[in-house]
Amino acid sequence: MKAYVIEKLIKGPEEMVLRTDVTPPEPKQGEVQIQVKAAGLNFFDTLQIQGRYQWKPPLPFIGGSEFSGIVLKSTVPQYKPGDAVFGASYSFGEIVTAPATSILPKPKNLSFAEAATLYVTYPTSYGGLIVRGQLKAGEYCLVHAAAGGVGLAAVQIAKAVGATVIATAGSAEKLQVAKEYGADIAINYRDADWIDQVKKATNGHGADVVYDPVGLVEESTKCTAWNGRIIVIGFAKGTFEKIPTNRILLKNISVVGLHWGAYTQHEPETIQATWKALFQLLEEKKVRATVYKHVYSLETLPQGLIALNSRQTYGKVVALIGGNDESKL
Repeated sequence: MKAYVIEKLIKGPEEMVLRTDVTPPEPKQGEVQIQVKAAGLNFFDTLQIQGRYQWKPPLPFIGGSEFSGIVLKSTVPQYKPGDAVFGASYSFGEIVTAPATSILPKPKNLSFAEAATLYVTYPTSYGGLIVRGQLKAGEYCLVHAAAGGVGLAAVQIAKAVGATVIATAGSAEKLQVAKEYGADIAINYRDADWIDQVKKATNGHGADVVYDPVGLVEESTKCTAWNGRIIVIGFAKGTFEKIPTNRILLKNISVVGLHWGAYTQHEPETIQATWKALFQLLEEKKVRATVYKHVYSLETLPQGLIALNSRQTYGKVVALIGGNDESKL
């Protein structure tokens, strides 16, 4: 099969090489072998091939993390050949072998491209806003980098629970995308007065919940409400912040971290409850997939990562691995 095998850590996607002689691993007990139809691209996929991500697979490894596809072989009773699924494992290749616990049945109303956007972004946003942030109807929710994959998922989930959503992004195009997905107010975080704009938008109340995948915690404390919750999702700016703890004390602010992947080990029951809630939101069409307008192929997948890393994209960048996106399967 074809796959991007990382033989040694590399500088970035531009150094990825597509091999054509890779032997697909046979599924062990508890695993499922899947023909990949689409791969979802993430910022941390690049960190991983550089050796900068928190989880470092042993070399050599196939890159990627999210996929959708069709079961080829199964060692478990809940999946059989021909089933359409989505999940997480290496995904930058034509065939993936994944633990059965890392896949789910593909919703019938979603295409493979759409399903490849779900597994990481949507539970991360739901877990951050609802499980950790306890976001409620009527509250103000500030979503940073709102046009990104987790950002657009957060915008939709926050709207679905009845919050007023204030979205930030770095361009007029991305702000418009955030509004198309439900944001009530859109603010460019490159504006020098974006904090004052948030205060004005909330009539001086401030944001009850701040969803931050960027690294804007320190600045966000200036426009967080009394008893506000700041959810730390990631550090797209590339640096870890030092937070003035006096602001946290004076406003009763909670700064809450989310490591969604760790729920597999510590709270698997929360994962099940989260997916149950998300499937219901998808079925009720209160949230929808966020596929970027330009869909890549296996051969052009590195270009998709480069576009993602340079912040040229919005929503979730997807590469179709298996050719046509047969959404009816």
